[in-house]
Amino acid sequence: MTPNASTQGKLSTGEDLDAVLDVLGREAKDAARNIALASPDAKNLALNLAADLIRKNKKDILSANALDLVGVTQRNAQASFIDRLTLDDGRIEAIATGIDAIAALPDPVGRRLARFERPNGLMIERVSTPLGVIGVIYESRPNVTADAGALCLKAGNAAILRGGSESLHSSRAIHACLVAGLVGANLPACAISLIDTPDRAAVGAMLAGLNGAIDVIVPRGGKSLVARVQHEARVPVFAHLEGIVHVFVHKDANLEMAREIVLNAKLRRTGICGATETLLVDRACAETHLSPLIGALLDAGCEVRGDQDSQDVDLRVKPACEDDWRAEYLDAIIAVRVVDGLQSAIDHIETYGSHHTDCIITNDLAAAERFMKEVDSAIVLHNASTQFADGGEFGFGAEIGIATGRMHARGPVGVEQLTSFKYLVHGAGQVRG
Repeated sequence: MTPNASTQGKLSTGEDLDAVLDVLGREAKDAARNIALASPDAKNLALNLAADLIRKNKKDILSANALDLVGVTQRNAQASFIDRLTLDDGRIEAIATGIDAIAALPDPVGRRLARFERPNGLMIERVSTPLGVIGVIYESRPNVTADAGALCLKAGNAAILRGGSESLHSSRAIHACLVAGLVGANLPACAISLIDTPDRAAVGAMLAGLNGAIDVIVPRGGKSLVARVQHEARVPVFAHLEGIVHVFVHKDANLEMAREIVLNAKLRRTGICGATETLLVDRACAETHLSPLIGALLDAGCEVRGDQDSQDVDLRVKPACEDDWRAEYLDAIIAVRVVDGLQSAIDHIETYGSHHTDCIITNDLAAAERFMKEVDSAIVLHNASTQFADGGEFGFGAEIGIATGRMHARGPVGVEQLTSFKYLVHGAGQVRG
């Protein structure tokens, strides 16, 4: 399993780096034209082969991951960071299963999205097309190497991947399996390229578009990474800045349901963007619901930072400050506030939220409908954990990220969101007067 020979092992700094990245971009551009015309069977074969190789090479991938983990533990990284970086048997199988699931999806390329006839007899079709070359910049999440590469390929795109330096060994091992899958399906190896260097200048080159090679940039990581991408990119960006995610417990919420959802939404995995960061409790049910919910969080090992009402029900609650309402902790910490009903909850989310994911827990369908209509987030849930904010859970096979903008893609970015469209116009000799 050897990645494209023209780039692997040759990346350094300065002029050498610029020259290698220029070649990598041109190779990806050429590969994109090939992949755009590849048959669904060929793409699916490449993906299934890659998934099988990830399973067969599990020991090598775990060994590579162990090297990455040694590096971050020596730097006393946060527990949530280490969790995102860590691979084990279950996570490797989940990566392989995710690739197989992407292969099993309907092919998104060439779908007829619309068809209509004009009065002059012209027949017009709108059909889906690949975006081209997608640059993906991500932090130390080895699974993104597989998810991003597989999603881009399925949607007929070439991918240029640049993962975090802390996960470089893991990304290399996973990328090698993807490349071997491409080669086994007689597709160009550089359809999925990995920028194999910790040099941060490579990120700047990608944001500049690699001399016109990159059509779209997708950042996946923390606030500082996404902010840099949005500020510096000279090509379109699919991104969310941060996931300030809320759960609102309405006065008509079932307490047991609320407890189960809140614990899962906050603590199932604290380091993902769909993890709840702020809990809002309706004052009308605070007497019965606030203490049990806070107690359950604290007993489960979650730090609670709350307003005065929250502090009054449990001495273990730490005072919240203004910054806590805007915090994406990505850790076992949650902010808790009592609000005066549905409108106050909506106002709080509008003021402090990031338009990522928000949830209402209630048995009042009218209240749920209003919340879901008025909260302007990419994903809005009723009576379900915010950890469902995930492309795999939406049936997309996987996601390349969650987009919170309003242009092109919003919510989980899966294979359909990685396509554009063009118009096919069929005539019978018509000319325009």
